[in-house]
Amino acid sequence: MMDLRSMLDRAAREFVRLLRAVEPGQLGNRTPCTEYDVRALLNHLLHWGPWLVAALRREPAPAAAGNERDADLTGGDWLGDLCTLVDDLVDAGGRPGALAGTTKFGSAEMPARMIAEMVLTEWVVHGWDLARATGQSLVVDADVAEALFTSVQGLAGQAREMTVFGPAVPCPADAPVLDRLLALTGRDPAWQRPAS
Repeated sequence: MMDLRSMLDRAAREFVRLLRAVEPGQLGNRTPCTEYDVRALLNHLLHWGPWLVAALRREPAPAAAGNERDADLTGGDWLGDLCTLVDDLVDAGGRPGALAGTTKFGSAEMPARMIAEMVLTEWVVHGWDLARATGQSLVVDADVAEALFTSVQGLAGQAREMTVFGPAVPCPADAPVLDRLLALTGRDPAWQRPAS
């Protein structure tokens, strides 16, 4: 069984490193996630982060805020807000009993470990999106990539039905595990930001 607490802590540090290196002029850059430029990706994380924190802390979900595209949450101190959310998620996932049993994500009852795996997936997969869009490199520990690949394999079909993932991208079986994880989520591991 993967040590989710340790993985969340390590992935959080790397994700925050990426966030701190984003320059204001890069917010309009395209990302490998076709729905998002950098600003929309940050907005997505700011929108759903409080829901994930509430689920891990077993607190009421935030007041309904509509679709994530209904409000631009990046207008203020988006970096400070996102770093606080990351800290809150690490804290929530590290509390005694946080990953045991079930919890609510909105109106859905889910295993708490699945919520933590969702957080980890957000930081690694969207971390890669952010890194590619802003000319950075994402560093993912091998055990984190392996654990996420196994987790995502079991959920990929359902995630595609819910349009959370795009169609799987062909990827050789002997490719690095991070590449295979990205391909499962509908991303081309070879994606490069178009030249301006």
